[in-house]
Amino acid sequence: MTTKVEHPTLDERSARGLEARGRATPDSHSGWKPAADRPDPVALIEEQNLRRDPDLVPVRHGRMMASPFTFYRGAAKIMAVDLAETPTAGLEVQLCGDAHLSNFGVFASPERTLVFDINDFDETLPGPFEYDVKRLAASLTVAAYNNGCSQSDARALTKGAVTSYRETMAEFAAMRTLDVWYAHTSEDQIKQSVAAFLARIDGKGKHKHKAKHKATSTEDGTSEMTAKEAKEAAKRFEKNAKKAHSRNSDQALAKLGEEVDGRYRIASVPPVIVPARELHTTYGLEPGDLEKIVLGQFREYRSTLQPERRQLLERFEIIDWARKVVGVGSVGTRAFVVLLQGRDRGDPLFLQVKEATRSVLENPLPKSVYKQAGERVVQGQRLMQASSDLFLGWSKGAQADRYYYWRQLRDMKGSALVEMMPAAQLDFYGRMCAWTLARAHARSGDAVAIAAYLGDDDAFDQAITDFSERYAAQNDRDFAEFTNAINTHRIEAIQQV
Repeated sequence: MTTKVEHPTLDERSARGLEARGRATPDSHSGWKPAADRPDPVALIEEQNLRRDPDLVPVRHGRMMASPFTFYRGAAKIMAVDLAETPTAGLEVQLCGDAHLSNFGVFASPERTLVFDINDFDETLPGPFEYDVKRLAASLTVAAYNNGCSQSDARALTKGAVTSYRETMAEFAAMRTLDVWYAHTSEDQIKQSVAAFLARIDGKGKHKHKAKHKATSTEDGTSEMTAKEAKEAAKRFEKNAKKAHSRNSDQALAKLGEEVDGRYRIASVPPVIVPARELHTTYGLEPGDLEKIVLGQFREYRSTLQPERRQLLERFEIIDWARKVVGVGSVGTRAFVVLLQGRDRGDPLFLQVKEATRSVLENPLPKSVYKQAGERVVQGQRLMQASSDLFLGWSKGAQADRYYYWRQLRDMKGSALVEMMPAAQLDFYGRMCAWTLARAHARSGDAVAIAAYLGDDDAFDQAITDFSERYAAQNDRDFAEFTNAINTHRIEAIQQV
């Protein structure tokens, strides 16, 4: 049975976007307030913890309690509940599902060049484009307050990012289909954008004597930066780009491995890294049984790759594997690293294996069409990213209702230190993330309809900025409840792990 594919005209697509304004006007996204029957945020976190490794749950809490921003990063479930009550225009895209600032970054394309893109798809699902925009915009407001920005700066840079999304969507609406699909942000484009940004700073001579002053907002809504800060930002970018180029399996082996009797293995650093030789006590299985499970899943995972990539991977053999704690919100879900060897011991390859659970959006939104959660993540990632990992695939766990996806552990991956950014850098970075999100949505949704809905004025920008400010205040209240739950021993936390 084949599905008929509709091909509406440009006018019909635009009319669909204008019609959507009747369902939810662009300014209807303002004025958000929590529902009267809003669930206890700590209870939602506890609910997620039920299927996580118990010894890692306190580590998750410890990472979330570091700041309101790290709490926000781990609170996708809470926001999913809140988003269910917000207005939507009925224009669907493939959602990232957790599009906060720290889920963007650089990594290597199969052509071995750095690209900037969304890099986390654990919650990906088709749904209203507004969900991702609100998640990103609110993260910008939370980060701004977390970094000591003023209220006016937080508003300006949040609005700037939403404006970037809206204007970028209009640009993609005017582009040819394949041009939208091929659009991406390369390392050279990032460098050019940074250079243009810094040139604008240098061109404002009035700032060159204000190196000690705090960044402020300009009349056009952007944030200013001192000349000294601009130079520091340029150095930091070059340093981070160089560091990203060095992040590969060789570097991972030097950091994570150790040599014993002429063979490499993964070093034990509990609870962050627990190698296979020690994991049998955690999962109650004999070492031999664990090895059979891993090899079986590896074979299943290989079968999900394209034939030429499967043949390439078959040239590697598994040497060792370990459980490895990653991220903030993901802590406690099962995550592993696998060390493989190619032609000899000087030819390592590290793969990361992450558990894929139900998306937090599968309560407010329909369930995924993919019964295998690992495939849901992989297919969503391939649709949204301009360039995906060469070894991206999935497998089913040995236990019922356990699913995983596989990718390279370190392939020139790098993330921005959001917590270190002053207002002007947040402004630049937020706009870049918003451009990237619009590109991902244009690939999977109808850019013409979304652009028509968003319109030419800033009503949507203002409304999402208002939502973000209100949600940042709610995040502060939730964070206070969360830390109180730790202080009163309702839940346990282990910090600095």
